[in-house]
Amino acid sequence: MNNVKAYAAKAAETPLAPHHIDRREPGADDVEIKILYCGVCHSDIHTVRNEWGGTQYPVVPGHEIVGKVTRIGENVTKFKAGDTVGVGCFVDSCGHCDNCKDDLEQYCENGHTQTYNSPSQDKKTITQGGYSSHIVVKEGFVLNVSDKLPLEKVAPLLCAGITTYSPLKHWNIKAGDKVAVVGLGGLGHMAVKLAASMGAEVTMLSRSPSKEKDAQELGAHHFELTTDPENMKKLANNFNFIIDTVSAEHDYSEYLNLLRTDGVMIVLGAPPTPSAVPAFPLILGRRSLVGSLVGGIKETQEMLDYCAEHGITSDVEMITIDQINEAYERTLKADVKYRFVIDMASLN
Repeated sequence: MNNVKAYAAKAAETPLAPHHIDRREPGADDVEIKILYCGVCHSDIHTVRNEWGGTQYPVVPGHEIVGKVTRIGENVTKFKAGDTVGVGCFVDSCGHCDNCKDDLEQYCENGHTQTYNSPSQDKKTITQGGYSSHIVVKEGFVLNVSDKLPLEKVAPLLCAGITTYSPLKHWNIKAGDKVAVVGLGGLGHMAVKLAASMGAEVTMLSRSPSKEKDAQELGAHHFELTTDPENMKKLANNFNFIIDTVSAEHDYSEYLNLLRTDGVMIVLGAPPTPSAVPAFPLILGRRSLVGSLVGGIKETQEMLDYCAEHGITSDVEMITIDQINEAYERTLKADVKYRFVIDMASLN
């Protein structure tokens, strides 16, 4: 076992602080990675503060990881020491259920292993994430990362990027589709960039007029305020798709009537409390309210390659690890454009 530096929360009410964790020695199929950058996801905050329940302390968050390979196991063929690689939201799955066989490991029927706060497949250990100096991951769950793009801006693609790319591909969003994005944050800004790159006509729906300029700079073609009832009436039956990225409590029904017949509202954010959904907006327009998780490993690699080809990265603000608690508070206030990324060299 290797004892490595990390930052962890030891209880829901306490700030993250320096910690040490044990990483396994690389097995035959493992890749050991020195972490260079780790993005800060809203899911990290939910988990650290036990807002979804089930957090096992101490917990080391972080699932937007970019680093360099330091060691490999004897059976590893895809990577070598010095390669630039990434690790996303999960690090293992059962490998034999129908979803795993279909490259949908994120929907593993027996439960995939998340990068942190998750039982390993052998049920013996709980995973710890990327707020640490090193991580050891099975080869099949490690991703190639192009050196064409700034690596600190690539890190959030491992969560925010694939979380928005996967539904865009699954619902075949294409040129000419009218797509609305709700929430201009870590997920929302990637949804705008990716949907626009695929040729969709993108509208940002927001409660804040101050976000109009930013939305346009990210690639949105239109900006509409949702605080004006008359404006919302004007937008009725307007969109083929709505991508809802908001993790705070809000009313889904506010947006359903904006969909055309057979329109789809895709929920990506995970509010801490349930939302009531009326039946009639769904029934009267044959509309769908659906959810989507991250993509599988194959699709995540596809996304990384797509972003490298099209020059797409996240907009980030770099921080040192000792600024993480302040970054959490600023994230909750939407005071970041649009993702914090930790320079993990600051941990040493």
